[in-house]
Amino acid sequence: MVSFGLIGDWKPQPGLVTTWTATPESRARVHAAPPHSTPASHIQEEYLKSAYRNRDSGFRFSRLCLVTFDIFEPLDPASMDRAINGFVRRHDTFSTWFVTDDTGVVRHQASADDIELAPTEHGRFDDEEALRVHVQNTTPGPTSWDCFSFGVIDRGEEFTVYAAVDHLDTDGISQALTFFELRSLYTDAVAGTLDVRPCLGSYLEYCARERTASAELSLDSPDVRQWVDLVKANGGDLPSFALPLGALERYTRSEVSTHPLFDRAEGEAFDEACARFGAKFIGGIFAAAAITEYELAGHHTYLGLTPKSTRSMPAEFGAIGWFSSLIPVQFPVSGTQTFSHLAGVAQRAFDAGKALSDVSYHRVLELVTPDMGIRTQPGWSAPMISYVDVRTLPGADIVSSVNGGLFGNQGSSDEVYLWINRFEDETGTTFMYPGTDVARDSVSRYNAKISEILQSVATTGDYSFAQAMTGKTA
Repeated sequence: MVSFGLIGDWKPQPGLVTTWTATPESRARVHAAPPHSTPASHIQEEYLKSAYRNRDSGFRFSRLCLVTFDIFEPLDPASMDRAINGFVRRHDTFSTWFVTDDTGVVRHQASADDIELAPTEHGRFDDEEALRVHVQNTTPGPTSWDCFSFGVIDRGEEFTVYAAVDHLDTDGISQALTFFELRSLYTDAVAGTLDVRPCLGSYLEYCARERTASAELSLDSPDVRQWVDLVKANGGDLPSFALPLGALERYTRSEVSTHPLFDRAEGEAFDEACARFGAKFIGGIFAAAAITEYELAGHHTYLGLTPKSTRSMPAEFGAIGWFSSLIPVQFPVSGTQTFSHLAGVAQRAFDAGKALSDVSYHRVLELVTPDMGIRTQPGWSAPMISYVDVRTLPGADIVSSVNGGLFGNQGSSDEVYLWINRFEDETGTTFMYPGTDVARDSVSRYNAKISEILQSVATTGDYSFAQAMTGKTA
């Protein structure tokens, strides 16, 4: 199973550390690049604006994504150098950078040939925390072009590879691709067969396509109207977590907790139960989430959000970048009595929501007028549920055997995020939430309830909540 959590949960074994970062000459060449006409994607632009607004937070406010894995053979430094440089030159997201100020965000683009990362030996690290700090301190934030670093922890007969990339340039699929591609490039370099070519999928082309389509939208566009109607029906804003999170400061540092959910047989049984009720695994998850909110908070209508990869061109499925939008999932809970009654409803709501994922909610907010009753503010956050069938990702068959890990830095949270990750032999839940006593208790209660529902479906074939309807309020 892949290890998930905060970077503080990463347990690297001691060894000699070498880190690859951009050379001064490379930085100079890249920063001389002129402005580029393609804007940032909507999600990148809002991320950069948020980082700019919070630039004085006193800690790394932006998200740093860390991919780690082991290679069980002696390190070949020259081959690793070729693999790392080949990796960053292949993907055009790494050749762009942004200027962000009070007037907005402007993209610049350099040539891939301008990029050069060089190794620096840092000696032996025996202390886990010192190594974790080193990785974060040697990786700039999104206001810098080179908001990525790579390294190895060499133990003689084996070594650990790490790739630390700011969220600006990566997403969940990109992190899986990073594992698979870095490993393959290194193996080819050792064998003398390395042939690095530009990735056929272009993140810049995706950004241009997104912005062209987005510019054609208006308040009369059907998908925009549907987004507005969904949010207005929820009181004019996106949902918040169903249970209290306590008094949050301007910056409340994140916490993460991970829990087992299904073994292999239970996961298969849940999948089969969902199919009987006209749903897929994801529809079953949202049905369980809706029942959880109903039983714990009395919500008669459910509105949830889940991220969706916006990769649509075949070559983009091999591209590194932040290809992401949101699927809204809204449906009534009242009038149903069991999971089996609700699962198909949840699946149809998810399928309908997918049609809206091509329209960024950030763009919707640019179009709405004050009289429309939409209260969502810049820098908004909302709870999200993400389901990933890791079995379908590149390299999934080997990632566990090489101690694969995906970690994030301890930023600030004011909402709750739930990842449900399905592996070959087990399925687990991972929560990220504000680090308060109240939030900790609420997440524990929520996890206990949703796990009870999912487990009941897996082991008995259904879950009844008919009695819970009595006395509940909206």
